[in-house]
Amino acid sequence: MLTWLRNRFRRGAVVPVVRLSGVIASGGLLGSRGLSIESVAPLLARAFSQRGARAVALVINSPGGSPVQSALIAKRIRLLATEKKLPVIAFVEDVAASGGYWLACAADEIIADGASIVGSIGVVSAGFGFQDLIAKLGIERRVHTSGENKSMLDPFRVEKPDDVERLKRLQAEIHDGFKDWVRERRGTKLKGGDSLLFTGEFWTATRGLEFGLVDSLGELRMVLQARYGAKVHLPVIAARRRILSRFGLGGGIELIGPSTLAALEERAHWQRFGL
Repeated sequence: MLTWLRNRFRRGAVVPVVRLSGVIASGGLLGSRGLSIESVAPLLARAFSQRGARAVALVINSPGGSPVQSALIAKRIRLLATEKKLPVIAFVEDVAASGGYWLACAADEIIADGASIVGSIGVVSAGFGFQDLIAKLGIERRVHTSGENKSMLDPFRVEKPDDVERLKRLQAEIHDGFKDWVRERRGTKLKGGDSLLFTGEFWTATRGLEFGLVDSLGELRMVLQARYGAKVHLPVIAARRRILSRFGLGGGIELIGPSTLAALEERAHWQRFGL
């Protein structure tokens, strides 16, 4: 109630801030650490519904992840921006790469710290091959399928050239969608051809500024105060914590389990950018 009253009679402009931080993955993959349409949609709805909002700021710090979740979140941002007629400003922290840059392109303007990492406009698939290991252990792999390609890229079998070719076709289709989105959102701001911008390479935001991947260099509070006045109000729209978690309850001890594996996978995403 007190928060509502303060906001109701506040004189400064209001710019809600939504932090989009973490690997982008479907809801169950990385749990609370990941970004997905399921976890982000309620935050976006609250931000765009703030009384007196002049714009919405997105603070992005993501090495990427699922192209599907990236597209869903970006489309929701654009839908709300159009519906509420509010400009969207993205502020890049450490990294907005791959799917993170996909999210940044949902904004009308991208502002970054000069040392931030941006770009990585490409698609990657990674895995392991265990066929030699199980042979050494004397393990026989038994797979029975209905459909000749059902066991494509089985990590316990020798990789087949035809399977790799199919994977590359899938990647190319996703990559085309990514490039189309960047072209749609950045338009004539882009400087450089496909052979420069869309190879999966990434740069500091200082170089990204030269290529039109970002609009300017700066920091959220300084930029918004210069634009909307020193008294601009920047409410951070965060997920509401469960009651038990506020008192340190509801958690458990897990030595090795799904959350541990998810943390390792998340770490691998960040390490690609030296973070």
